[in-house]
Amino acid sequence: MMASGRRAHGRKRGGAITAGCGRRLAGTLLALWLVLGAAAAQAAWPQVVASKDGTPISYEVRGPGETTLVLVHGWSCDARYWRAQVEALSATYRVVTLDLAGHGHSGAARSRYTMQAFGEDVQAVTEAAASGKVILIGHSMGGVVIAEAARLLPGRVQGLIGVDTLHNIEHPLTREELEQMAAPLRQDFPAGCRQFVQGMIGAGTEPALRDWILADMAAAPPAVAISALNEMMSLYVTGDAARLFEAVPLPVIAVNGDLWPIADEANRRHMASFEAVVLKGADHFLMLTRPDELNAALAQAVKDLLARPAPGDGGQ
Repeated sequence: MMASGRRAHGRKRGGAITAGCGRRLAGTLLALWLVLGAAAAQAAWPQVVASKDGTPISYEVRGPGETTLVLVHGWSCDARYWRAQVEALSATYRVVTLDLAGHGHSGAARSRYTMQAFGEDVQAVTEAAASGKVILIGHSMGGVVIAEAARLLPGRVQGLIGVDTLHNIEHPLTREELEQMAAPLRQDFPAGCRQFVQGMIGAGTEPALRDWILADMAAAPPAVAISALNEMMSLYVTGDAARLFEAVPLPVIAVNGDLWPIADEANRRHMASFEAVVLKGADHFLMLTRPDELNAALAQAVKDLLARPAPGDGGQ
């Protein structure tokens, strides 16, 4: 009886130990689940929203900040080009990246790839994903695209930041010059694209990175790229680039390399305000070739814009 009692007592203690271990394991699993859930919320799956014409636009959101930064890529690029900026800026801000129609993982069924339609892509993503104050950041062609988007988002946008763009919105260009620019792309797009882009990459760029940029952009869909280039540069032929910024009463800050001169006064004739920050020795793809310097300059530009009165508060 005594032995039986001890065995029974041992089973009871063993059950209690097992139950305790189970509770601890469950607690550990719950904590792990919460951590993984938080990580999943931080690095969410890409999402899709329909643009005005129904084209599906792929976008991603990172960061918990109250201010939203929407990063818009350039011609024949995509959201991947902003990887280093997303990592740096999402610690403080809500950062949204997207693939414009015809680029990356977004739909490519349009017959024309106009800057206004690209602006509608950014508008759709901003309305779906942004919170609080919004600052639009655009590289290269994205500089015009964010102006189109801001025009479609009255009262939502605090300011615009260009990345190696908006050098001179009065840039003189004839239709014949535009045709000469596009001719090599129409004849042999991969070769023409490489020729077009290679002069925009600094001599000191790592060979592997240089090769990747050239190969990646040369792999863009030719019909999309040629249409987008024609539509973008036609704004300079007609003078509509300047008129576009006259319709957008927002401050503009450009963070540029020094490949091309900046016509500050020409820009100021058409913008609410314009400032340029030049990174010496930087090329056109400074988000890839000079990421740390660009990240610091972007962070400062964002702070400067947020310190200004919001549009409509008497600050413009």
